[in-house]
Amino acid sequence: MMSHTPENRLIGALPPDDRQLLLDQCSPFEFRQAHVFYDAGDPIDHVHFIVDGVVSAVAVLADGRMVETVMVGSEGLVGCVAALAPSRAHSRITAQVGGTCLRIEAPRMRMLTSERPAIRDGVARFVGQLQGELEQSVACNALHRAEQRFAKWLLRCHDRVRDQVLHLTQEYLASMLGSQRTTVNEAAQGLQRAGAIAYSRGKITVLDREALERAACECYHVGSSLDRGVGVPVERNRTGT
Repeated sequence: MMSHTPENRLIGALPPDDRQLLLDQCSPFEFRQAHVFYDAGDPIDHVHFIVDGVVSAVAVLADGRMVETVMVGSEGLVGCVAALAPSRAHSRITAQVGGTCLRIEAPRMRMLTSERPAIRDGVARFVGQLQGELEQSVACNALHRAEQRFAKWLLRCHDRVRDQVLHLTQEYLASMLGSQRTTVNEAAQGLQRAGAIAYSRGKITVLDREALERAACECYHVGSSLDRGVGVPVERNRTGT
């Protein structure tokens, strides 16, 4: 039995009885960077509530190119659709930043969502939050410059990692934009010249959070509004001068 207060904020927002009932059926799980929770087509056998770290859904095309579609941190869960009905993964779910989570077998989670309205509503709100993020990303990817989108993704990672140093692989940085690494390097160098970040292979340090927000497209702020409207909002990281 787990009795500690979780850092996952979706669980933390539940009524006390529902929160403890869910915690009693969860177990801790630690994951490293690049850990694959599920690949496309895999049955989702566990639901994972992220405590710390960053997990992404990544679409992988036939030619091997990848693009991130959604990002999840301690505000939510991975495998959320399987919490409501038996499901298979539509894309690869992988850790971009290692961390910890609380996991529960998917059938047990479905039993809880069928019996406890507050748990079901919390998951449903998070599903709505992801849907809003996906809809906004269509416009973002079509209309905004690479540097703007790169700044937006860095801000979203920064919020979830809660540290001014981000350890991100070159592969992930490219998947952020759905672009080649040369495009990522150009975007990163532009932000470095603006004094927003310090950039080296595998590590980005946020030096000036406000400068990074000015460089980002409007979708970062729209995403924050969506969070407030339908789910547990991502807490903005204010580290960095």
